[in-house]
Amino acid sequence: MSTTAPVGQRCDWARGASGLMTAYHDDEWGRPSRDDRYLFEMLVLEGAQAGLSWSTVLNKRENYRRALDGFDPEAVAAYDQARLDALLQDPGIVRNRLKVASLVRNAQAFLRVREDHGAFADYLWGWVDGSPVVNRFTDMSQVPVSTPLSDRISKDLKKRGFTFVGTTIAYAYLQATGLVEDHLVGCPAKPD
Repeated sequence: MSTTAPVGQRCDWARGASGLMTAYHDDEWGRPSRDDRYLFEMLVLEGAQAGLSWSTVLNKRENYRRALDGFDPEAVAAYDQARLDALLQDPGIVRNRLKVASLVRNAQAFLRVREDHGAFADYLWGWVDGSPVVNRFTDMSQVPVSTPLSDRISKDLKKRGFTFVGTTIAYAYLQATGLVEDHLVGCPAKPD
């Protein structure tokens, strides 16, 4: 069975999805963002997704927003063990001990990158010379789960102290934040 998107149909993963997933696909996924707070939010959510479905994490997004001070990296970087223990008891988020611990570590690493580069966005967008990589895939089977670019970014993020940033997560992060635009040809959400 072909997964080619007929003209006017959403990418396969968003077809027939919940309203939340459809809105995410249509209005957010693949849209270039240079907003540091949003970039931190998506880093948190993509890391939380490891081993889970995106719909699971997307359905918990507002709970994360509440629990993590609106995805404020400065606030998250200062969380102590008592705060992390409280997060582990919060059924509104993914309560994996390693993922919860990564919140503080990643927030601290995020702030160091921002300090070194003026903005995390400047660091991130430097990998693509400030312009999104726009792919013209016509079938979901063509969309990779990682690329040499995500390999390099993953390696650099790990070197800078980030966790839950393997190459597959890095690629999903690039897609989510619009550094890589992977809407299928024919998808109405694909920018021209």
